[in-house]
Amino acid sequence: EGTVDALIEGLGAKKIPVTVTGPLGEKVSCYYGFLEETKSAVMEMASAAGITLVTKKDPLRASTYGVGEMIADALKRGCKNFMIGIGGSATNDGGIGMLKALGFEFFDEDGNDVGEGAAALVKIEVIRTENKNPLLSGAKFQIACDVKNPLCGKQGATYIFGPQKGVTEEQKEQVDEAMRHYADVTKESLDCEGAGAAGGLGYAFLSYLAGELIPGVEMILQATGLEEKMKNADVVVTGEGRLDAQTVMGKAPVGVAALAKKYNAKVIAFAGSVAPEASVCNQAGIDAFFPIVRGVTTLEEAMKKENAMENIAATAEQVFRLL
Repeated sequence: EGTVDALIEGLGAKKIPVTVTGPLGEKVSCYYGFLEETKSAVMEMASAAGITLVTKKDPLRASTYGVGEMIADALKRGCKNFMIGIGGSATNDGGIGMLKALGFEFFDEDGNDVGEGAAALVKIEVIRTENKNPLLSGAKFQIACDVKNPLCGKQGATYIFGPQKGVTEEQKEQVDEAMRHYADVTKESLDCEGAGAAGGLGYAFLSYLAGELIPGVEMILQATGLEEKMKNADVVVTGEGRLDAQTVMGKAPVGVAALAKKYNAKVIAFAGSVAPEASVCNQAGIDAFFPIVRGVTTLEEAMKKENAMENIAATAEQVFRLL
């Protein structure tokens, strides 16, 4: 989440509002970024099928259909290059909802549409592609994906990420087997890294849309040309909501730090909070980091935009007074 806003601002893209089908069939309003010059679109699946859009989790029904509708809208505008972030999903449907919105068809043994969500996967017996959106021809998909999980198995989409979407302990094996069945009918490898991202949406992009999965920070740094902008920098500032051990596992601050170190710049990071193990960030190129919260507070108060802006401005001022 946040990929689209970062790229809209970094690239000067136009914000395109759209109304699509939400994860449980309701209509939701979302947007994506559009760059007419390069025929590019920047999107995030969470805006159409994200976990924050549902009040009651229902992974057996939750669908990525709205993601496909968003892509279809951009295709109509002439987009050929897609940059899509796939974090924060409410879905475990293997991406079939998205594919259906793009004209792919999934039938059961009696020739009926299989429906939506994870419950549909076990019914798939025939997949037809002849009616897929013709505008997909020549379209390229770069997918921001920070997880390496395969589609199925104990480290796959259902076992690792399913519980946060509502998959119960009793459902795990059944849903995972349904996902494996879907892959068997698709006849594409399910072991590739990232296939299990966003409830199998990564697999759909890889298998049906020839997508390329790359780390989110890498996609943003490339798209914004950040390296070129920092070549003459003495100090580079980065940040994250919480700095911890996971920060060094491919997240934005260490990606920024790696580029900065190519040009011998000092790297300072600001964070809403700092975990005890955040010192590993110092070994990953961040010279110093600073939490911005300045007193005892509730999480709700700390997260209020006006408070966060005051806190980060005050902390940054003191750091740069020293410099």
